[in-house]
Amino acid sequence: MKIDATNQLMDEDEIDGYQKIDRYNSGKIQRIASHYSDILSEMGEDPSREGLLKTPERVAKALQFLTHGYDMKPDEILRSAMFKEDYSQMVVVKDIEVYSMCEHHMLPFFGKAHIAYIPNGHIVGLSKIPRVVDAFSRRLQVQERLTNEIRDCIHNTLDPAGVAVVIECRHLCMSMRGAQKQNSVTTTSAFTGEFVNEKTRAEFLRLITANLS
Repeated sequence: MKIDATNQLMDEDEIDGYQKIDRYNSGKIQRIASHYSDILSEMGEDPSREGLLKTPERVAKALQFLTHGYDMKPDEILRSAMFKEDYSQMVVVKDIEVYSMCEHHMLPFFGKAHIAYIPNGHIVGLSKIPRVVDAFSRRLQVQERLTNEIRDCIHNTLDPAGVAVVIECRHLCMSMRGAQKQNSVTTTSAFTGEFVNEKTRAEFLRLITANLS
């Protein structure tokens, strides 16, 4: 680990052409932590007791990690591994883990994303698609916007013949509070280009629901 000029802790290595995001800004950590000490007191807790002494700092670091997508540039992630290739069939990456934070209650929602694109002269390294999901999901989000942002980033950067995104998530703001429905799953979808065609979209949906193992 090293400390840079902005007082951020970061790993020495770079991953796939851009900096790894395990880093903490000490100034922000201190400011966020000070607020959480007050919050603990307002909840009726004693922030000076042993079990809570480091909780504000831990929460501050957790929040920085859970929202590190603000420091990432999804289009640059894709451009770092774009290759010219004469391939024009569907490319599907399914069951991508999604972890995000609902912007309404700041509670987690999590699940899976299934993404496909049809190349139009360029393909992209397969690991970049999950990284784009992380770049947008590691922010305060709503699932509907998250779905559209992933679709638009891939569409605008790769200029493919079509993009398809389906996300399925469980929301703790529905299961822990509010409606308190533990088994509900929210599904959102977004399509461009060839995937607007019913036949192409049906092929994509068949592939993401098929067990090919």
